[in-house]
Amino acid sequence: MASSRVGQAHRSATPGVAVVALGGNVLIRDAKHQAIPDQYATVQQLAPHLVDLVASGFRLVITHGNGPQAGFIMRRSELARHEVAPVPLDYVVGDTQGAMGYMFVKALGNEMNRRGLAAPTVAVITQTVVGANDAAFEHPTKPVGSFMDEATARHYSTTLGWSVAEDSGRGWRRTVASPLPIEVVEMATIASLTEQGVVVVAGGGGGIPVARDHDGQLHGVQAVIDKDLTSALIADGIGANLLVLCTGVERVAVDFGTPRQRWLDHLNVEEATALVDSGQLGEGSMKPKVQALVDFVRRRPGAAGVITTPDRLGGIANRSTGTWVTA
Repeated sequence: MASSRVGQAHRSATPGVAVVALGGNVLIRDAKHQAIPDQYATVQQLAPHLVDLVASGFRLVITHGNGPQAGFIMRRSELARHEVAPVPLDYVVGDTQGAMGYMFVKALGNEMNRRGLAAPTVAVITQTVVGANDAAFEHPTKPVGSFMDEATARHYSTTLGWSVAEDSGRGWRRTVASPLPIEVVEMATIASLTEQGVVVVAGGGGGIPVARDHDGQLHGVQAVIDKDLTSALIADGIGANLLVLCTGVERVAVDFGTPRQRWLDHLNVEEATALVDSGQLGEGSMKPKVQALVDFVRRRPGAAGVITTPDRLGGIANRSTGTWVTA
């Protein structure tokens, strides 16, 4: 199923436009390092690996998740509900885009300056359009925010109109829809900045979820969007030739956690599709990532996708890291 590691390591990835997707969890080292200064310290550690791509000649767009950060904001909102109005979910995503974008802009700017590189870095507040009639709104199953007891959850359901559900025996949580992204409003801006050599931070948290009404006006919706799907949408829209999805493991594996476990260096689209359909990959982890790469490569013949860890981004230039998906 997979090409040999040696065969891939000697082939280079032609510098072009790369979209690198980082998870929100990547900034949370452990339960004792969740504060904003701790998260920024982690971004500072990531910055050299991201700048390695710029130094290799790539024009770079960085996207990021926001699960823990959005959860912190919602928890603060819950605790302060007797003093200030709750923050709507679309504004929560906007808040995280601004704060996390600031972290990346500052850390990357400092690293660029240290190396004498001239590429400026900007964060773009990004809206992602979803279908107002997406079937996901009929079944809001994505847990968000903090755990609570059933009585509190029922109270919020009555007073705030929340959908709530019990979450794997750990308590009750608010649940929201996770509709498919269909358009990134700021796509042309992201593309223009990238063409000018600007490093762009965009699509945070999958984008601020919005829907268009019959007059074409945008309205925020209470939902969350998969950031890997939005990252693939951005990569396709700006003509990227590389989509990088960062995870906690450097490669995809088959028979994971068993004596037969085998790491994969390269998959073509047909092999990757078969792997997605095989049930080998985790539903909430590796499966959607591989599927996002398959969709991207199918839309852009000649492009490539790769799954690797953030600290191995520098190995992309000579393909010495990750699981690659190509046509």
